[in-house]
Amino acid sequence: MSYELLCWRQSTTPKPKGYANEVGEAFRSLVPKAVVWLSYGVSSSYVLADAIDKGKKAGEVPSPEAGRGTRVTLAVVDTFVWQSLASVAIPGFTINRLCAASLYVLGSMTRWPLTVRKWTTTTLGLLAIPVIVHPIDRSVDFLLDSSLRKLYPSVGKPSSS
Repeated sequence: MSYELLCWRQSTTPKPKGYANEVGEAFRSLVPKAVVWLSYGVSSSYVLADAIDKGKKAGEVPSPEAGRGTRVTLAVVDTFVWQSLASVAIPGFTINRLCAASLYVLGSMTRWPLTVRKWTTTTLGLLAIPVIVHPIDRSVDFLLDSSLRKLYPSVGKPSSS
C-alpha cells in the first residue's frame, strides 16, 4: 500500500472550506458566537467529506499488500485525524489566541475605540491564516509520522533511493 494513498497532502487537494473556522475565529470579536460555531461546522463537514473521499479513492486502487477494507480504513482514519488537527483544531486555536492577545494588547497600549481594535484584531487574524498554514501542515505531518502512522501495517515512506 503506498504511503501517498494514506496521507492527505495539501498540494493535491485545496482546502478552502477547511479555513472556515479560522475565518470565524478572526471575526469572533465582531460576530455572534453562533457564527463562529457555524464556521466550525463548515470546517468539520469538510474534514468528514475529505476523509470519506480519500477512503473511496483508496478502495478503488488494487493492492496486493493489504485488503481493501484495511486500505479504506487507514485512508479514512489518517485523513480524518490529519485534517482534524491541521484544518480545524490547531489553526482554530492559533487564530483564537492570536486575536485574543492582539485585542488585549491593543486595549492596553492604545486609546483606539473598541470597534477599531476589534477590526484591527480581525484583520491581523485574517492576515495570519496564510502564514500559519504551511508550518501547521508540516508539524501535523511530523506528529503523525512519529506516532499514529507507525501503527499502520506495511506502511512507510518510500526510501529516497
